[in-house]
Amino acid sequence: MLRRQARERREFLYRKSLEDKRNAIQDKKDKLKRALDENKIIPTELRKDALYLQSQLEFDDKGAEGVTTYIDDEYKWVGVDDPKIMVTTSHDPSSKLKQFAKEMKLMFPNSQRLNRGNHEMKALIAACRANDVTDFIVLHEHRGQPDGMIISHLPYGPTAYFNLSNVVMRHDIPEVGTMSEAYPHLIFHNFSSRLGGRVKTILKSLFPVPKEDSKRVVTFANQDDFVSFRHHVYKKPDRKTVELTEVGPRFELKLYEIKLGTLDQADSADTEWRLHPYMNTAKKRKFL
Repeated sequence: MLRRQARERREFLYRKSLEDKRNAIQDKKDKLKRALDENKIIPTELRKDALYLQSQLEFDDKGAEGVTTYIDDEYKWVGVDDPKIMVTTSHDPSSKLKQFAKEMKLMFPNSQRLNRGNHEMKALIAACRANDVTDFIVLHEHRGQPDGMIISHLPYGPTAYFNLSNVVMRHDIPEVGTMSEAYPHLIFHNFSSRLGGRVKTILKSLFPVPKEDSKRVVTFANQDDFVSFRHHVYKKPDRKTVELTEVGPRFELKLYEIKLGTLDQADSADTEWRLHPYMNTAKKRKFL
């Protein structure tokens, strides 16, 4: 079993490396095509391979089907099979973190909550793989206040690390509505960049496809790289009116790292993206 997992992981990394090579060749094709279309001089670095690239351009088609990326391969069953999620905490959680973990278990359909105890992360991940768990979520705290969430997609990754802030429990919301068990509709706002699309895919894969008559809505709204999480149910008293009721919890997410591997491979997996110091004053900070 372990040999097969190692082999499948190597094959996955090999496919990803091939994709990087294909992307480099595609960039050269795009530059050559642009130069030919605009009747400009072919760039110096492309002149040696210009004839070969031009011959390959004839086979390119915008409507080509079956072309996938390694991201497609990671999430190829999203929307086909319902996700299976395991929610757990850090060692020796406080009562508030336990309560927050219960609420997050209710938030994600088809999820289970696991008491961490003294179990090691490798053993937990191995057990989740054996039981076809698709996502493993770990909640962290600081002085009794939830302050971190890790989402690890199984079996190969990626693993996204988020900071949590402004956490408000369901029981802290006045006149909180009942928690619906229907699959929620998802709203994503301002996830326009490539990294934003990546984060959107990671979050979207946690929820199964809802039915059209579902009255439950989960919103992820990005503003200044902080993702606001809101959870509502709604009803329509008439055709022109929609009444929203917040059912919680609510919090803010801030991404600070994405690893190309599972949580038990945190030390050996490559880093896809990381929030570096002094990015707050740079234009590239707007990653979502």
